[in-house]
Amino acid sequence: MTTLKELYRIADQQNITVDLFPLGKRQALSLMEQTGECYIAIDPRKLTSEADERNKLAHELGHCCTGAFYNRYSHYDCRKRQENRADRWAVQQLIPADDLDEAIALGCTEIWQLAEYFSVSEEFIRKAVCYHVHGNLATELYF
Repeated sequence: MTTLKELYRIADQQNITVDLFPLGKRQALSLMEQTGECYIAIDPRKLTSEADERNKLAHELGHCCTGAFYNRYSHYDCRKRQENRADRWAVQQLIPADDLDEAIALGCTEIWQLAEYFSVSEEFIRKAVCYHVHGNLATELYF
């Protein structure tokens, strides 16, 4: 399980700039310059907890580390594909399969228990369970 500090270290090692500033309607975003440089912005006013910051940073790092970008003119299926790539990267960082198995063996069997154990949102843990059990992120099919 990757901590918030470790996520910031990954960003630093990958030369990904992370800035905290107001974003208006968005909570967080990432972008890649034509030179390949990546930038992440997170609106600190919209963070509800450290777990929320971990979720958002891991997801945005997923975009940068996998090159999963699209533009506002992209079709829905292209956007969804890139969002899924970023989410899969985030799941692999925050909730590796072995760690999920260990948490379940310790008695964390409810979604809220797993979310609390891993310090992530319930929505995120649902994605992680779907990814590790079914190989996809289609939470609407299983929850």
